[in-house]
Amino acid sequence: MKDRVLALAGLLQAADAVVAMAAHGRCDDRALRCAIDSVFRIDAPSTEAVFGGAGALRRGLELLAAHAAGQPGSSAAQGRIAQTVLRVERALARRRDLQAALREAILRLAPQHLRDGPADPAVLAGLGQLYARTISTLTPRVLVQGDPEQLAHAEVVSTIRALLLAAVRAAVLWRQLGGSYWDFLLRRGAIRATTRDWLERLSD
Repeated sequence: MKDRVLALAGLLQAADAVVAMAAHGRCDDRALRCAIDSVFRIDAPSTEAVFGGAGALRRGLELLAAHAAGQPGSSAAQGRIAQTVLRVERALARRRDLQAALREAILRLAPQHLRDGPADPAVLAGLGQLYARTISTLTPRVLVQGDPEQLAHAEVVSTIRALLLAAVRAAVLWRQLGGSYWDFLLRRGAIRATTRDWLERLSD
């Protein structure tokens, strides 16, 4: 459960960055870098390594704690996105062709990511295009609401799609660790306790 909670925190933190981008055209730089870097850590040795350490997921852990306590408050939109992404992951699991296409394209983009960094506009555009060609063809579609003026900018849309790709990566990890869609909804007690343990550890 400790690793599963980190995967869920990664999912919610990416969803949080999506909401911020859609509303304001920007998001927390650390959250963006954590999310995009995770896409390229295909063969990371541990769950923490996927996200660059548990400390990089503090915002996601805080969101998860609120969700698990039944107090999502202003983070309800993030929770809705996360639930849809978990359903999208199930659709992706049935499409070996899309899985292969995703891996191949990510490996092609990896040198550019390594050279220019996760926040480079070209890297974000490449991941955004990859999301549009693959994940966005699946059902259900992830619907993102926000400021129409912000959503009219191509770079904002590309970044949102890149972040959604990172959210799907976290959902895949959650499933690989033994989590399920219904666990996210029904095992709130165990998730809350484990999330609290992580947050206490990060505060020490």
